[in-house]
Amino acid sequence: MSGDATTVTPQAVRTRAWVVQQPAPVETRPLALVDRELPPPGRRQVLVRVHACAVCRTDLHVAEGELPPRRPQVVPGHQVVGTVAALGADADDLRVGDRVGVAWLHRACGACRFCLGGRENLCLAPDFTGWTVDGGFAEWMLADARFCYPLPAGLDDVRAAPLLCAGIIGWRALSKTGLGPTASGARLGIWGFGAAGHVVIQLARARGIEVFVMTRDARHRALATELGARWVGGAADAPPVPLDAGIVFAPAGELVPPALAALDRGATLVLGGIHMSPIPQLAYEHLWHERVVRSVANNTRADGHAFLAEAARIALQTRTEVFPFDAVPEALIRLQHDAVAGAAVVEVARGAGGARGG
Repeated sequence: MSGDATTVTPQAVRTRAWVVQQPAPVETRPLALVDRELPPPGRRQVLVRVHACAVCRTDLHVAEGELPPRRPQVVPGHQVVGTVAALGADADDLRVGDRVGVAWLHRACGACRFCLGGRENLCLAPDFTGWTVDGGFAEWMLADARFCYPLPAGLDDVRAAPLLCAGIIGWRALSKTGLGPTASGARLGIWGFGAAGHVVIQLARARGIEVFVMTRDARHRALATELGARWVGGAADAPPVPLDAGIVFAPAGELVPPALAALDRGATLVLGGIHMSPIPQLAYEHLWHERVVRSVANNTRADGHAFLAEAARIALQTRTEVFPFDAVPEALIRLQHDAVAGAAVVEVARGAGGARGG
């Protein structure tokens, strides 16, 4: 079954989906569009009619094999907005017709020491949307009802999609810098200014934080200026003042030494990606005076709910470039070459979320 129906009985459906045939550079187009059968939702699962799915650098890592393949012919995409069309057994968290977001953390085990300690982002037996289970570059997908996020009616599909990874991970990265809601006047550096960066600058500015952006692309520098950056420079440029914290979103390990050199004493540098090229040897002087380097891994559901609440409170806006469903390979290539200002979003089907973003 395909089309725009918002309710179906719990049975198998036919779906078109983009699958990774064999990981390879995205310029060689390793994704293929296939028609396949999707089984009915199982226990605690829901069937989701996909409206839109934002494109993330993690999708590039899956397509190119930088994240080792975990599922043959996997469907990437983990920033999904859609409508619940059918419920499996015990999927009591949602109802048919609910508009939901599906994010990177598809499922956590709930039983390991990290889950029991409130750190399900570090779960020892997790599943990830678009990597270990099929994701949102498809007309239909299956999701765990417990890990879906209800979305407000006032937020359209296209603008909502980037919030589900770039937004949530950006929020978590900002939280790990130590610059909370009372950090007015603090100075934050951002290296790399794509989908996550353009969300974080809005969160930071709403908290009264001054933002300094280092990025290689002129369009990204222009967007950073438009969104209120105090200073904007090239990727390896030194900001004019010491920074109280920094986040490196670019997957470029060579940026870590200059980022550390830009930090003031006692500052934290957060590495916001799931994959990064090798980090060069560090001079101890850049770590001394209690500077900290830490990574961010995945997200918890609590992160997602807290971020979406804050995003609604500050009326956060996403800048998007929309691609049709048949143009998923082109969207990945554009993202690989930093040719998207803001976030790339694949519009799969018009849903209940209203008009396109822009």
